Amino acid sequence: MSRIRIDAVLIQAVIAGALSFAHLHDLAEAAGQDGWKAWAYPVSVDLLLVAAWRRMRTTADNRAAWAWFIIALAASLGANVATAGLLDLGDVPAWLRILVAGWPALAFLGGTLLVHAPTTAPADPDLAPTAAPPAAPAAEPVPDMTVERALDPAPELPPAPTTGPGPVPVPAPASAAVPPALLDHARKLADAHQTATGARIDAATLRARLGVPAPLADAITAQLA
Repeated sequence: MSRIRIDAVLIQAVIAGALSFAHLHDLAEAAGQDGWKAWAYPVSVDLLLVAAWRRMRTTADNRAAWAWFIIALAASLGANVATAGLLDLGDVPAWLRILVAGWPALAFLGGTLLVHAPTTAPADPDLAPTAAPPAAPAAEPVPDMTVERALDPAPELPPAPTTGPGPVPVPAPASAAVPPALLDHARKLADAHQTATGARIDAATLRARLGVPAPLADAITAQLA
C-alpha cells in the first residue's frame, strides 16, 4: 500500500478545506439552518466540487462540468467572503436565506447530471467499415471476327511430256485419274455454280476456277457428269 506523501500542497489543501468548511457552516447556521443541517451544507458544496472536477478530467466535452464547478466554487468563496465581516451574520438578508434554503436541491441536480451523464464510448474497431475490394477492370469487348476457310490449293501436276521442238498438249482421256482432293473441290465449285446460275458448269469455267490444264479440266468435268 502506497504511503501518502505529506508536502506543502497537501497541507494547504487541508487548511483551505477546513476554513471553507467552517465558513459554510457558519453562513448556513446564520441563514436559519441549525444543528446537523448547518454541517451538511459544507459537505454538499465540496461533493459538487469533486464531482465537477472528476467530470472535467474524464470527459472531453466538459462545458457542463465547468458550469457546475464555477457554481460550487462561487458558493464556497461567497461563504468565505461573507463571513469575513462584510455581512452581518445576526441579520442575514432574505435573498441569502432563500439561496441557502434552495442550495440542497440545486446541488443534487448538478451532481446527478455530472455523475449520470452519458459518456461517448470509443469506436469499436471491429465495427469500422471495411474498404470495398477494388473493382475488377471491365473486360474489353471482343470484336466480331469472321474466319473464312481458305480453299485447299490445287495439287501441282507434273508437266505433260512433250515431243518435238514445241510443247504439244496431249488430251487426257475422260477416264484419267484425278486426285480425290481436287475432285472434291471441283464438285463444290460445280454445286455452287449450279446454285447460282441454275446451269451445270462447263469445262472452260471449271478450268478457270481450278487453274488446271484443259485435259485435266475435261477429265474432271466428265467425272462430275
